[in-house]
Amino acid sequence: MEDHTFYLNRCLELAQIAAGVGESAVGCVIVKDGIIIGEGSEQSRRLKDVTRHAEVVAVLDAVHTHGSGSCEGASLYSNVEPCILCAYVIRHYKIAHVVFSNYCGELGGTAQPFNMLTTDVIKKWGPAPFVEVLSGNQ
Repeated sequence: MEDHTFYLNRCLELAQIAAGVGESAVGCVIVKDGIIIGEGSEQSRRLKDVTRHAEVVAVLDAVHTHGSGSCEGASLYSNVEPCILCAYVIRHYKIAHVVFSNYCGELGGTAQPFNMLTTDVIKKWGPAPFVEVLSGNQ
């Protein structure tokens, strides 16, 4: 059993770093077999690249660091619900488990009608990741 609090606290540390440089306060870690294999904080403003959300940065860090081209079976932790963009990346890289502590509203990956993170309609992606929302880690 993974220690959700430990990983969500690391997300908050990364979020504080992002906020300190004028970014949205979002941090993310990718965990596999109890080890953080990727980390990311929001970088969209600094890099002038809307795709550099914390979750995308963390996934790319994991993929490039470990060279597997996949995060299959890993867990993703974020202090904010992954958005639609990040949900696509999570599904593409076959992340099995997503834990977050704050919903982000209509652009969230679990929000209807565009619940990219949880939908089972797109068969090519395979099963949706198991999603847990843990409040109180804010």
